[in-house]
Amino acid sequence: MSDGVTRTGDVFGAGCASLPKESGNEGSLDGMVDDPVATAAGNNPLLTKLVTAVKAAGLVDTLNKTDAKYTVFAPYDPAFEALGQDALNAVLSDKPKLTTILTYHVVPQRMDRDDILATATLPTAQGGTLKVAGSGDNVTVNGSKVLCGNIPTANATVFVIDKVLMP
Repeated sequence: MSDGVTRTGDVFGAGCASLPKESGNEGSLDGMVDDPVATAAGNNPLLTKLVTAVKAAGLVDTLNKTDAKYTVFAPYDPAFEALGQDALNAVLSDKPKLTTILTYHVVPQRMDRDDILATATLPTAQGGTLKVAGSGDNVTVNGSKVLCGNIPTANATVFVIDKVLMP
């Protein structure tokens, strides 16, 4: 198993094309590489609803710990929209439930695509497990498609996914 640290050239998936390309844009791959994961997500235009949820749960400081190593499965905005506004508002106002859902998306170990595929079952910070399947650029986590994976941040490897995972 590797140390899970990726480089910008290691990203994969069609969704990566949606990331900003301008150098100097903190939401671009080059911009996210030196920020801890919550800050990097906050600069990424695909993850605005995730960042709102992370703030509501009070998890920004935890996710930004510089000595932490995480693998984060980050639902993009349409994944949250698919829940429906009423369901989303209900979850955002229930901090314990929101924290449970969000920590289910975090593996407390830094892993890249090859690591998650080799392991296949990942223990989450929430206490549950995620099932990873696929090969090459076609990777799923609990049936959710990885749209853009191996995104490097200062303390995490991020995989943008197309669904909100429920424990």
